Amino acid sequence: MLTLNSLTASDSVIIPVQCEFFALDGLGKLLNTIKIVQQRLNPELEIEGMLLTMYDSRLRLSNQVVEEVQTHFPDLVFETIIQRNTKLSEAPSFGVPVLMFDASGKGAINYLNLAREILQNNGLNLTTTQSSLLN
Repeated sequence: MLTLNSLTASDSVIIPVQCEFFALDGLGKLLNTIKIVQQRLNPELEIEGMLLTMYDSRLRLSNQVVEEVQTHFPDLVFETIIQRNTKLSEAPSFGVPVLMFDASGKGAINYLNLAREILQNNGLNLTTTQSSLLN
């Protein structure tokens, strides 16, 4: 119910996809839910993009999931991929965001790149966004 309420109240949604086997099954079910919400409750809801997460380049399965998602949804997958990273897992246990926990780490850099990509996809850049937040 919480998912339905969130999707009904949203303008867009970012779909995180773990680079794991069962994620593809869950992705199909979530896309069906989004389609139902678009038809019945929120026709303005858009998919902002699919974010591949917990990626480990050493694992064949991770690479297969990336290839599968990019093949089936080429226009929806973010270029940025969030790599599996210990610091990303540790930050919440210290009660801080990864940018405060390890700003120069691979995970933090991945998320900064994602933020930059989202801004660019929406016709914004970091400079105009920063100045609008300050005003």
